Amino acid sequence: MLIAQISDPHVKPRGVLYHETVDSNAMLAKAVYHLNTMTARPDLVILSGDIVDKGTVGEYEMAREILRALDMPLRVIPGNHDDRETFRAAFADHAYLPKSGPHSYTIGDMGPLRLVALDVTVPGAAHGIIDEERAGWLEQALGEEPDRPTLIVMHQPPFDSGIPYMDPYSCRNGARMAEIVARYPKVERIVCGHMHRAMQIRFGGTLLCTAPSTTTTFALRLDAGATDATYLEPPAMLLHHWKPDTGLITHHVMIGDYPGPFPFA
Repeated sequence: MLIAQISDPHVKPRGVLYHETVDSNAMLAKAVYHLNTMTARPDLVILSGDIVDKGTVGEYEMAREILRALDMPLRVIPGNHDDRETFRAAFADHAYLPKSGPHSYTIGDMGPLRLVALDVTVPGAAHGIIDEERAGWLEQALGEEPDRPTLIVMHQPPFDSGIPYMDPYSCRNGARMAEIVARYPKVERIVCGHMHRAMQIRFGGTLLCTAPSTTTTFALRLDAGATDATYLEPPAMLLHHWKPDTGLITHHVMIGDYPGPFPFA
């Protein structure tokens, strides 16, 4: 089973640039084209939040127009730049999404790997949180099929990365989530967005990965006084390959066309 993860496209209204600099809409369209033309065709695409930039109706209309070209099933969760109710209205045809409250859900009928999407966003805030409501929901969701290989998807990562201008906006109370996940060894991976960078960390007895953005890359500045900075590096995604003999293998995949392939390895 192949699951492609794209994240943080920050779609803008038609003709508007992200931070007056980047054509984020064109970059998402390029990601969709890349997915549609992959030789190893994903069974499922997950979009792990910050689908749009300001949470407006016009942005969601643009996002749906771009995503309509995707040839494979799509599952979405919101990020801190998404507006909960406008998001809900924009994806009203996605029957797996809850009709009220956080957009947490499970998907178990698309392959051997079970998907648990945990919405940790806080309306009106940039950070996420594992409060008791979300902790209880996660415990129940994992307990329903404890022996099935599972992928948890969320937006803000529940750990501090060491990037000082991003860590105030991480998912708070991550230790509570780690306690829960540690009781379920069949959780193959936790995957997040938000960081506009690929990162890996051991968490709750499993591996946690953050996905790059289809639009921009946040600078890796680890000094305590670091200020916000972004690069226009090649956009990328994660490709999660489930195999019974190995479990889940996660690949970092550049989006676009590059020189090659050459006849050597």
